[in-house]
Amino acid sequence: MYESRQFALLIAIAASAFAVNAQSLAPIRAKCEISPSKEAGKFSLHVFDNEQCPTGRHCGSNFGQEPLSHLTGITLADLDRDGAHLTATLAGEAGTFICTGSVHEHELYGDALFTPDSTFVDRMAKLGFTGYDSEKLEACTLLDVTSDFARSLQQAGIKGVTADNLIALRIFKIDPAYAQSFVALGYEQPDADKLIALKVQGVNPDEVRQIRALGFQPTLDELIQIRIFRITPDFIQRMKDRGFKNLTISKLVQIRIFKLAD
Repeated sequence: MYESRQFALLIAIAASAFAVNAQSLAPIRAKCEISPSKEAGKFSLHVFDNEQCPTGRHCGSNFGQEPLSHLTGITLADLDRDGAHLTATLAGEAGTFICTGSVHEHELYGDALFTPDSTFVDRMAKLGFTGYDSEKLEACTLLDVTSDFARSLQQAGIKGVTADNLIALRIFKIDPAYAQSFVALGYEQPDADKLIALKVQGVNPDEVRQIRALGFQPTLDELIQIRIFRITPDFIQRMKDRGFKNLTISKLVQIRIFKLAD
């Protein structure tokens, strides 16, 4: 009797878990707007609901650049056909995004439907990434986050990669080659969050070499400070020419903070 009740309880728990998962992976409906990007030859996509954007003009979440080159059912030329009824589709590993509507003033405005793909969730779980819901899967689709991308970061030995920062890593186009560029300079390989911080500030190997040529050996955190406070090789040389002695990255930061260079 006890084993029977225990089995029934396990079945109930499993059914409950399935129901929660099914609910969390429900399709998402919203409004969408596709227009030419400021970058020539590319699309810009806005996804929003009426509460977010009562006017329905260029608001909500904004997506663009490379992933939208995979849109089917629409071309930039189509956006010149006022009144044309179009269905633009972006099929990704994490799901399928569809924007259906009409063209007006060079923009496709209409209804969006995102359908998650549960097989992507299973594939990512095998790699150790969990916690996906429909919203996160939609972001993965629109930003082209794939299991191959996640696997490449893991195989490169990059630590601290999570389901959340995978999206940021993709947004800022951080790949194993970018991580390796710091190893080639003699640094310990940065973890995922440090790579994001470095890329957000625009740290690049060429500038690191220029800073080192001036006699500095900045840490990764100092490289971030260098960019935040605009400590360029030219600025360092100017401070030397003005007579500042025994300069360190910390002192250069203080010169910027207290405007001693003005």
